[in-house]
This record gives sequence, structure tokens and C-alpha cells, in this order.
Amino acid sequence: MVSAPLRLAINGYGRIGRSVLRALYESGPGERLRVVAINEPADLATMAHLTRYDSTHGRFPGKVDEGSEQLIINGDGIATSHHRDPAECGWSRHSVDLVLECSGSFNSRSRAQLLLDNGAGAVLFSQPAQADVDATVVFGINQQDLQATHRVASAASCTTNGIVPVIRALADSVGIESGTITTIHSAMNDQPV
Repeated sequence: MVSAPLRLAINGYGRIGRSVLRALYESGPGERLRVVAINEPADLATMAHLTRYDSTHGRFPGKVDEGSEQLIINGDGIATSHHRDPAECGWSRHSVDLVLECSGSFNSRSRAQLLLDNGAGAVLFSQPAQADVDATVVFGINQQDLQATHRVASAASCTTNGIVPVIRALADSVGIESGTITTIHSAMNDQPV
């Protein structure tokens, strides 16, 4: 028996939001996960263009079209909205199981509550969160800590996800007495260049 796919919404269609969508489509048909809505302040034409042409990952391998308030990926219509206030997103009309919070603007349970109150079944932050969330999970390290009852979780930071598995492998195999990590990060949306 095949269960219905988990219905995802992306709040914030910048570098991380677009990378999530791209990874889902490049990994095969959406039998388990399906993006049904995206909220992004940019207009639909910009969203479509940035999906088609990525300066890091290259051209999107599928077909990207624009519909009436929809980004159409390989024939799948994804509803779009352009709100800065998460209280205006109306996730309930799309039956959203999980909002992937990729705007980088929210990191607390109270901010996630705005998404939950608007119809999200659960919220996963793509950035570090405050201690009041149910769990912070780094895949390959502690993903077993994530429970079905958790409604607000964080996937930690890109730096954490990039280095912690390496640190763990080193610690497990030869041990670590001390270390220093330097992160070089691209400019963020809130940093004038």
C-alpha cells in the first residue's frame, strides 16, 4: 500500500529553498515528498528564472514554467505567494504537512507558531534555532532524536552539517585533542555587498 506523499511548503525561496526544491526533483519522482506551495517575496518571473539558471548548480535539468500564481516544475503546479508576514501564507488551503522555513528570518518556537497557526502541520528550520524548539538534528549524527510528535525542529546550520560528520569521523577513528574551524560563507541576503 502506497501512502500519500508528505506535502511540503517552502517559506523563503533563496539559496536554500531553491536547493531543496532542486534536490527533490533531481532525486526522482515525488512518491514520498511533494512541494505544494512556496512563499517568497520575489515575483513569480524571478522565481522561475532563478530556478532555471543557478550560478552554482547550473541549469535546472527539468522543465520550469509559470502559471497563474504557480511555479510549474515538470508539469507539477506549485502554488506561490509573496508575503513577508508568515501569518498571511494560508498553509491550510494547501494541506501542508511540513513547512521548510528557509527564509532565515525565524528561529524560535514563537515565530514557528505563526506558521503552525496558519495551517502548517510542523516546521523545520533550515538554520540554527533557539533552545525552545523540540529538536535540533544533524543528519548522520542524531537524526534518531527526531520524533513524530515534534512540531518545531531545526536542521542546524550549513557549517554544522558540513563539519560535524567529519569531526565525528575523526574523533571516532583517531581522537581529537583540539581544533579550529574557519568558515568561508557567501554573502547573505541581509548583508550589503
